[in-house]
Amino acid sequence: MRVAGLISGTSVDGIDVAVVDIGETIQVVAAKTVPYRAEVREAILSVSNTQTHTATIARLNFLLGELFAEAVRASGVPLETIELIGSHGQTIFHEGEPIEFLGRPIASTLQLGEAAVIAERTGIETIADFRPSDMAAGGKGAPLVPFLDYQLFRHPQRSRIALNIGGIANVTVLAVNSRPEDVLAFDTGPGNMILDVLAPPFDRDGELARAGRVNESLLAKLLADPYYHRDPPKSCGREQYGAEFVRQTGIDIATATELTARTIALAIERYPDTQDVIVSGGGTHNKYLMERLAALLKPRLATSAEFGIDPDAKEAILFALLAFETHQRRAGNLPSATGARKPAILGKIARP
Repeated sequence: MRVAGLISGTSVDGIDVAVVDIGETIQVVAAKTVPYRAEVREAILSVSNTQTHTATIARLNFLLGELFAEAVRASGVPLETIELIGSHGQTIFHEGEPIEFLGRPIASTLQLGEAAVIAERTGIETIADFRPSDMAAGGKGAPLVPFLDYQLFRHPQRSRIALNIGGIANVTVLAVNSRPEDVLAFDTGPGNMILDVLAPPFDRDGELARAGRVNESLLAKLLADPYYHRDPPKSCGREQYGAEFVRQTGIDIATATELTARTIALAIERYPDTQDVIVSGGGTHNKYLMERLAALLKPRLATSAEFGIDPDAKEAILFALLAFETHQRRAGNLPSATGARKPAILGKIARP
């Protein structure tokens, strides 16, 4: 089956689209990033974990549906050959840990990008909103990427960790010859998110961080955060590492880059048998960050490109695969990674 996967990540730089053929293997047909206009990016950030108007959220939801549909057309693959679309949408709020709200413990998440609009504009069945089903089953709704990492990177003789550095960094731990129930995964902490706030839209090649000086006392204070030492499953997001974090800490870009590298290394050090760390996401383009990781980590560091997977397309490929699994009425979460009580069929279906 030919499926298009769509996602806009926590860096809010644009819409990633991947068209894949799914059968006995996963074959990538096309992959592309369609950048947001500056005013659209600003509008998304203005409603992310902040005080806003419901009208703005509703309008953005439908606007992003239009833009996601256009991204499928921009893939260059004829629409008539695509049988299914899986869209993660754009996360504007994610709180995987329940908080007390009006007398009840509530975990919640919200992604924009109206699936009904995508389905109507493309004429293709669209499955979207994948996190809530896992959360309803007691999970944290994240990370979902281990489902794909398990398919792509597990090995009968090598212990591996798949590392994704998007706005948030997360790892999937794949022991030798692991089974789905053996897979561990969690968010390590910040990826590119703090860097993007400090040097929007990004610190090209890490040049600003390389030229700066790490504030060692601030770094030590930040590394003492209990989150980094807590056992998985766990997840985090813009609520922890957005603009408010920058204002409260006064962090600079050199220290922020080192915080990202050190917290990733802390997570990977938990698994001393690891032989390969396979990196994907926008962080792979930050040469200085990759150099710092190579210096801090004992395992071999490689990008997913070495394994035939475009580092910028992996998460879009994931949502194509999750849509396919839902279409087949099969579960798409890994409870060992998300903390859910049971496997769950993910997503909501919109038909043209």
